[in-house]
Amino acid sequence: MDKLNRLYMVRHGQIVNYDKIPVCGYTDIDVTEVGTLQLERLAERLRLTSISAIYSSDLQRSVKGAQIVACHHDVPLYHLQELREMYFGDWEGLTLEEIRTRFPDELKRRKKELIDFQPPGEGESVKHLYDRVIPCFENILEEQNGNDFLFVGHGGVNRVILCHALGLDLSRMFNLQQNYGCLNIVDYFSDSTLVRLVNG
Repeated sequence: MDKLNRLYMVRHGQIVNYDKIPVCGYTDIDVTEVGTLQLERLAERLRLTSISAIYSSDLQRSVKGAQIVACHHDVPLYHLQELREMYFGDWEGLTLEEIRTRFPDELKRRKKELIDFQPPGEGESVKHLYDRVIPCFENILEEQNGNDFLFVGHGGVNRVILCHALGLDLSRMFNLQQNYGCLNIVDYFSDSTLVRLVNG
C-alpha cells in the first residue's frame, strides 16, 4: 500500500468563556491566553514535521491556531468557510444551561435524533455538517495527493472527519473526544485509512 497523505488534525485552543459551555458554531469567538499557549506547545511539538500546507476554517479561533503552527512552516495557509463548525441557528452564542432552560423539548429531541435534528432558526444537522465538510475535505486530499498537511479544525468538524476515516456511523461521533488543542494523526492510503492518534 502506498501512503497518499498524512493528516495532522488539530482542534483550536480554549475559547473565551469555555467554562460556561458556550455553543459557538459560526459565532466568531476568540481564544483565551491558555488557548494560545495550547497551540504554541502543539506548534513546537510539530516543529520538525514536514507538511505542505495548513488549512483552517475562516473563524478566528481556527485561523489563529493555523497561524501559530505556521510560524515553524513556510507553507501556504488556506482558510475555508466550508470547514466551519456546525451552525446552531437560534442556539448560537447561548450556553448549554441557557439552551436547557429555553429549549428543553428541542434538546430532548436532539438526543433522540442526533444525526437529523436541526436546531431552531435553520440550524444545521449533523448530516448537513457531514455533507458540507466531507466533500471539501476530499477535495483537499486530492489536491494534496502525496503530501502531508495540517488542519486546525473544530470539535464537531474533527469528529465528522474521524468518523469518515474510521468508517463509523455519525451516531458515534461523540464517542470520540476532542479536547482543546488536541492532535489527531490519520494516514490515507490508496485503499484504506489508518488512524494513528486520536485526541493526543
